[in-house]
Amino acid sequence: MGYGFSRDDVDFLSGAAGRAALAEVDRLELTAATHLRDLEHVRRRYDAAAGALIDTVRLRRRASRKLLGAGEWLFTDDALQQATPTLVARHRARRVSGRAVHDVTCSIGAELVELARVCPTVIGSDLDDVRLAMAAGNLAAARTTAERAVLLVRADALRPVSVGTVVIADPARRAEGRRTNDPAALQPPLPDLLSAYATRDLAVKCAPGLDFDRLDWAGEIEVVSLDGAVREACLWSLGLTQAGVTRRASVLSSSGAVFELTDADADEIAQRPPGEWIIDPDGAVVRAGLVRHYAAKHGLWQLDPRIAYLTGDRVPDGVRGFRVIDRMELREKTLRRELARRDCGALEILVRGVDVDPDALRQRLKLRGDQPYTLVITRIGRAATVFVCTAHRATGD
Repeated sequence: MGYGFSRDDVDFLSGAAGRAALAEVDRLELTAATHLRDLEHVRRRYDAAAGALIDTVRLRRRASRKLLGAGEWLFTDDALQQATPTLVARHRARRVSGRAVHDVTCSIGAELVELARVCPTVIGSDLDDVRLAMAAGNLAAARTTAERAVLLVRADALRPVSVGTVVIADPARRAEGRRTNDPAALQPPLPDLLSAYATRDLAVKCAPGLDFDRLDWAGEIEVVSLDGAVREACLWSLGLTQAGVTRRASVLSSSGAVFELTDADADEIAQRPPGEWIIDPDGAVVRAGLVRHYAAKHGLWQLDPRIAYLTGDRVPDGVRGFRVIDRMELREKTLRRELARRDCGALEILVRGVDVDPDALRQRLKLRGDQPYTLVITRIGRAATVFVCTAHRATGD
């Protein structure tokens, strides 16, 4: 759960004395091995402020892997867990660039920072006074308010307090301390949120595992990945998307590259035997249900119509592919003998459509060689099939 921050904590941490104390605490290791020693040191120096200081330093260290330029920000543990990674927030902000926006669940302001860079009017609201105070400090630390003032107000997300704005929302995804994919269990409940802004341009960040079939949603569902990891889904109302688009996959990279695919793209693909390569599409493509669209775009086809693995004679630029060097039925004794013959050591195992535990299988194979290989285990028709492969990444050179 983390430390329970108060407004007094925020005021202290935001002042000159708090900033100096944080700089001192940041020089400590704050590891499991040094925990008791570090805690005793901070308590001797700062007494009741020790918990706020230690948790803030720890949260800042965690945030550095997720939020750019957040080295002087304030967080709560839950707020950091739910905060949108900077590059994902920046991607969403580009879609509403030039519009007046209202983030009705602004929390500690991670989205507001990016919105304020590209939107002329930005409002942030939340019911939590502590998070609002943190947001004000974080916006100042990000230096976005010098050119565009962000109005922060205390308000219930289900009671609209602005007009003429694009509404951005990020309902909390925990119910009774546990993560939930039930739309009605979010805070605020997703059905209530959609009803409150039924006539407004609206974008709602959701967990990618949310059961979208339980929603009556006429707009677009976008699934976003960053550096190969699926980060979120976002619901976009009809006024914020292209006509005819109901699904979108956005594949982002820390390098700045962006690949987008929608269900308006072509999805006609050939039915052919496995090619030279197997490609495992990015998770955003799979979660958005756009595997056939991705295949059509890159001249690929499916190993099986019900399975998300693709195959072809080339690998799309920048994508990791698996060159097929052998194919066999899923028989462990035969597979162990073949991998031993190939001097296999390190083994990556990818599985779809077959009930196989990769870690357990790897242990049973008892590999002792030096060469790295990849197994792609899947179902083609009714047969469980294994492809022995070597992994490569296409560079486009």
